[in-house]
Amino acid sequence: MHMHRFDAGMPKPGLVAPFAAIGAGCGRPALCPCGFAPGMGDDRDMSAADPSSNVALVAGAGGIIGHAVCQELARQGWRVTALARRPVAGFASIQADLTDARGTADALRSASGTTHLFYAALNPDPDLATEAERNGRMLGNLLDGLEETGAPLRRVVIYQGFKIYGIHLGAKVPTPARESDPPHMPPNIYLAQEAQLRRRAERSAWDFVALRPDVVVGDIHGNPMNIALVVGVFAELSRALGIPMRFPGTDLAYRQLVQFTDSGLLARASAWAASSERASGEAFNVTNGDVFRWERMWADAAAHLGMETAAPVPLTLERHMADKGPLWREIATAKGLVQPDLATLVGWGFGDFIFHTETDVISDVNKIYRHGFRERMDSAASLRAALDSLKRQRILP
Repeated sequence: MHMHRFDAGMPKPGLVAPFAAIGAGCGRPALCPCGFAPGMGDDRDMSAADPSSNVALVAGAGGIIGHAVCQELARQGWRVTALARRPVAGFASIQADLTDARGTADALRSASGTTHLFYAALNPDPDLATEAERNGRMLGNLLDGLEETGAPLRRVVIYQGFKIYGIHLGAKVPTPARESDPPHMPPNIYLAQEAQLRRRAERSAWDFVALRPDVVVGDIHGNPMNIALVVGVFAELSRALGIPMRFPGTDLAYRQLVQFTDSGLLARASAWAASSERASGEAFNVTNGDVFRWERMWADAAAHLGMETAAPVPLTLERHMADKGPLWREIATAKGLVQPDLATLVGWGFGDFIFHTETDVISDVNKIYRHGFRERMDSAASLRAALDSLKRQRILP
């Protein structure tokens, strides 16, 4: 799960940091694609009258979160620059390796007008201490680079997630998980990033807001943590083999209550977080607002894809799908798909984590509703929409 927390000496639970500088820029969102009217409440908006005066730098813009944020901010009239390892189609792009401090500072010379940073960059590592140190340093390098270029930064929006509650360590997280829940023992990528933010914000004119999505549903490829791709590719491989689309996790995971965060909803929450005066210094859970069991969601997805289902068969996908590359290449060639390399397309390890989580995963989203962002979404409709978009893009057949 794309998706950590505070230790001794940190702000009180539920707060990211007690800073006072204000952010900018959010237009009113359109009706969401799943038919629910987005709600922004009556919260005061700190945006300028002209949204184009808001200048966003989106780090990790090639990922499932960052790309959706770029699209939403552009729709609202922001000036958007994408920061990634490779150019992002449709956006002015800066290419940088954030682990390289000098290279990052040099690359950011063209981002001297940045007023808002949306930080969705991620460099994972199986060793938690290495992951925390590296990702904290990456964020620090970026903030130092923006300071060096004299950017008039007003707010940073950063993305955390359910791992902040310790689920990746095997914890049976009390549900619904609340932003005020106590932290666990580090190392933790999000703790390291918050430390970087706190240190710099104390002497700066900007503040920051932390958003905590859970499993993000989106329609891009090239990101290993895209559950729609895991489901869609697994279904097409099953179809090609003439077998039912069987849930590849455990019986217990099949029946737990879990949740999604639609990438479009998260992007609209990001624009709100960048502009809301009340959001300053806060952390917010952000999900679609409903819960489901895979028992129901899997059957719904299979029906949408025209597949039969049968009883779950627990697999370790990372190992079990290792021999399916040639079959996918045949499918991709026959159907004219854009990515014939299965290993590049899908993060099976992410699917293993999701499909073997044997505890309820539920976030309390009342806090963000109280503060003014009240959009909800039908998670089944969100997954169907992502699958359909992946098909239109010729990522899935």
